[in-house]
Amino acid sequence: MASTIPDPQPGTGTARETPPPQPPSGRAGRVEAHGIDHIPDHERHGRPRQLFSVWAAANVNYLSLVTGGALILMGLTLWQALAVIVTGNLFWLLTGLLSISGPAAGAPSEVITRAMYGVRGNRVNNAVVGWLISVCYFALNLAAAATAAFALVEMAGITANTGVKVAVVMVVAALTLAIGVYGHAMIMKLYLPITLALTAAFAVVAVGVFRHTDFSYVPAEPLTGTDLWAVLAAGFTLIASAPLSYTTSADFSRYLPRTAPARSVVGWTFLGGFLPGAAVCSLGALAATVVDMTDPQAGLRQLLPDWFGPLLLLALVLGTIAINALTAYSAGLALQAVGIRIRRSLSVLADGTAAVALTLYGLLASDFLDTVSNVLQLTVVLLGPALAVYATDIVLRRNRYDGPALMDETPGGPFWYTAGVNPAGALALAGGVTVSALCVNTLYTGPIARALGGVDLALPAGLVTAALLYTLLTRGKFRAPTA
Repeated sequence: MASTIPDPQPGTGTARETPPPQPPSGRAGRVEAHGIDHIPDHERHGRPRQLFSVWAAANVNYLSLVTGGALILMGLTLWQALAVIVTGNLFWLLTGLLSISGPAAGAPSEVITRAMYGVRGNRVNNAVVGWLISVCYFALNLAAAATAAFALVEMAGITANTGVKVAVVMVVAALTLAIGVYGHAMIMKLYLPITLALTAAFAVVAVGVFRHTDFSYVPAEPLTGTDLWAVLAAGFTLIASAPLSYTTSADFSRYLPRTAPARSVVGWTFLGGFLPGAAVCSLGALAATVVDMTDPQAGLRQLLPDWFGPLLLLALVLGTIAINALTAYSAGLALQAVGIRIRRSLSVLADGTAAVALTLYGLLASDFLDTVSNVLQLTVVLLGPALAVYATDIVLRRNRYDGPALMDETPGGPFWYTAGVNPAGALALAGGVTVSALCVNTLYTGPIARALGGVDLALPAGLVTAALLYTLLTRGKFRAPTA
């Protein structure tokens, strides 16, 4: 049985046993009943195009402005920065590829990965790649929203002292967690209007930025040679870390009918992530050619009408709430998949508590911009190989997953493998992470990066190594059951 406790239905004290005419899971006004358990066919609904607004709302956010502006601060020319932004955001194609496993299995990514790592191995995978990294991203984004909210509070004439900052963080976290607790149907209902509102706000930002941008911007001392390649590699990793962080994209597609066209699922997910991701990061880079983007919200206000300042800050907070609600939702599922028997709604609240603690530390005890850059670059050491194993499994298995079989955690079950661990997945992930760690250059410099003069190849090296190892270790003996 799956290690989850479905949330009780209104008016009852136990989980639903017979399918109702209108499934509660499809109602935005009720807390989602499902956790990591299988979604039966009669509760599948929606169309792939709904995924566009889910990912679009999540990618019009403050952190994208920060990373876009950071590329200019790192020493790139404008056109170099824009090239890095476009190529880094192409990784949304892989996010789209992972999302097709949701309709196929009727299960979230946190369960589907049992096929790659085994029941026990997957618990470790979810504890680190799923839960821990999700909570770190939650904290980073919450800190980003809080900095914009602090400025909004100051505009209202309230001094943002430590007590006020703590209160603001708690309020933003509460709004975020409310969406995560209500779950999938609430996300699907809210994210289209959020996307439209954010698009309108950032259209105004774009007009202001374009009017002032120095399109011929070149830093006073242009980078050349190894130094240039090192910064290009670091910037690429920084941008790619956003799509790479969504190795859980099946969480939001698993309610689609199993007959949903895979091409449409990939396409709408890709467009929803790529278009706003590239656009908002580019705005950050364009703005950085004329203002100091070490404080993006203050820098942008110099380029915009005074009346728009509060609206900009509200948009930044709203966009970050949107992305963090997805992160909190997936982190809640990851906590269940670790093996902790807790309702999904409560697991989301537990994740939020941990993220708030990290956020307060990040805001009150460390430099935010340095923290963002270091954490995002370091997480790809794990996320790149994990995504590669997942994507390779989908290709090798031809996206044929047996959802009910994935729920079986008993010894001797189809995904128990050897003592609960699939050696192929475990070795491929470990190999990819090891090679990636040797190539990284962020909080520490790996020996390969040092030999290359600081060029960070952690992302491509980890991806390729994990994919090749998994392919070699499963070739000719791919025995996992198919639907």
